[in-house]
Amino acid sequence: MLHDKWLLWTTIILIGLGTFLPRSSFIVLGQRAQLPRSIQRALKFAPACALAGLILPDILLSHNQLDLDPFSPKIIATVVAVVTIMVSRSPWLPFITGMVAIVLAGYL
Repeated sequence: MLHDKWLLWTTIILIGLGTFLPRSSFIVLGQRAQLPRSIQRALKFAPACALAGLILPDILLSHNQLDLDPFSPKIIATVVAVVTIMVSRSPWLPFITGMVAIVLAGYL
């Protein structure tokens, strides 16, 4: 019983350190540690990749099945929002046009 507690707490502490140390190293080390230029360039795409990883499954999956129907309201709204982004470069207009498109496509 005591061994299990120590094992549990050791595991929790090691996992916490494994998460905390790499994240805090950039703050603590500051300018003394520089990532290679290629990694810095690749990290610029990390937010877009994370966002795509969160959004695309919701767009392309319906009831845990791949749904590539071009007349799906979600796909229509996505296409409208992407075209709006490419044309306007506005941060709010894609949300508005996407929401209008998904509502209107739901009535079709």
